[in-house]
Amino acid sequence: VEAALDLPGSKVLLTRHPRLVKSTTLSLLRSARRVGSARQAIAGASIVAATSRQRLIVLRTMASESKRPAGSDAAKHALTAETAKKGAWIRAPTKFHESISNDGSTPFPAAAGRYRLYHAPACPWANRCTAVIKLKGLGHVIEVVAVGDDLLELGNATPGAYRGWNFRADGSSDPDGWGFDHIDQLYEMAAPGFRKSYEAQGRAPYYSVPVLFDKETKKIVNNESAEIIVMLNSQFNAFATNPDLDLAPSDLADAMDAINDKVYPYINDGVYRSGFARAQEAYTDAVTKLFETLDWLEDILSRQRYTTGDRLTLADIRLWSTLVRFDMVYVTHFKCNIRRLHDYPNLWGFMLEITQLPTPDGGKLGDTVLPDHIKAHYYGSHRGINPFGIIPVGFEIDLAEPHGRDKKFPVAEESATA
Repeated sequence: VEAALDLPGSKVLLTRHPRLVKSTTLSLLRSARRVGSARQAIAGASIVAATSRQRLIVLRTMASESKRPAGSDAAKHALTAETAKKGAWIRAPTKFHESISNDGSTPFPAAAGRYRLYHAPACPWANRCTAVIKLKGLGHVIEVVAVGDDLLELGNATPGAYRGWNFRADGSSDPDGWGFDHIDQLYEMAAPGFRKSYEAQGRAPYYSVPVLFDKETKKIVNNESAEIIVMLNSQFNAFATNPDLDLAPSDLADAMDAINDKVYPYINDGVYRSGFARAQEAYTDAVTKLFETLDWLEDILSRQRYTTGDRLTLADIRLWSTLVRFDMVYVTHFKCNIRRLHDYPNLWGFMLEITQLPTPDGGKLGDTVLPDHIKAHYYGSHRGINPFGIIPVGFEIDLAEPHGRDKKFPVAEESATA
């Protein structure tokens, strides 16, 4: 706890109320193992206080963090401001972290037809969510709405100019007929003043997907993919056509965390840290860590079917949505070119197997992967690194080629979808 106390003002709180800080933080970490780091748990320490009333505020701030489901990766694995000065790209953390529950413990109860998922077919973070919806058989429960492929001025926007993802011209992104043409309008309707909260800090607002939206209250429930997939896996089983599939078994929780804690910063976000780096040192550092982690996973997958053993988990889905885009765009567009994914036989087979998984609707998980949209978005939107928006022709990628994982690891043949 003391090692994490470098937040502004937190040392003062530790000096004045050491037992309060230590006992509360340690208790939270014991009771809520997924809250994240001690730093995150005691973020409330910046509201330094000496009175009993203010001590209660600290306790409440800490407790609110402990109620969050697993996720908030951008905050948990954030780079420092010092690295940003050296040209590193830093992802903004998500803002909405409410939960849907099947036991009435949150303001958002699980219900069929009440919620809508806004996603971009190009986006790997959103693809995590559409993948879980498809695997669990929730397509009739959660309305899925696709936005367009354009995210212009990404990373170069000035306050007031950035509007996030465009909505499709055919109106399909705006099923209620609100007249929206960009996702910023959805954010502002659900959370008035969202843009101003960023502009007051001299920053462009962060209008991201996926967005889990409550159609009844017209509020954004959550826009953190790591948290949304946890809810999709567990809270809608009463309505799912494949409720027995558990992608987050409790006995694999520690193993999943160990995978996620390396995959998120070095692979999921690592491709972006490589592609959007503004200095050679920052790029070299990011791309080196990316391929060191791929090497590590290649070794793991040479010995077992999935990243945590013989069962498919959310950790695999989180990794897969990046891998399936790797040779399509990241090798070229983000300069992640030490090797192709195709050069890793086990990672390549792993990616193909998950892409080809059968789903309850009679399709394949790969139905959620749309290469034309993926390439159009990355090459067309990121004009800072591809000024003319030219889309490369290659590589030729056959997502239906035999993966061989079932023959190499036959013991897990039925574990993925049953």
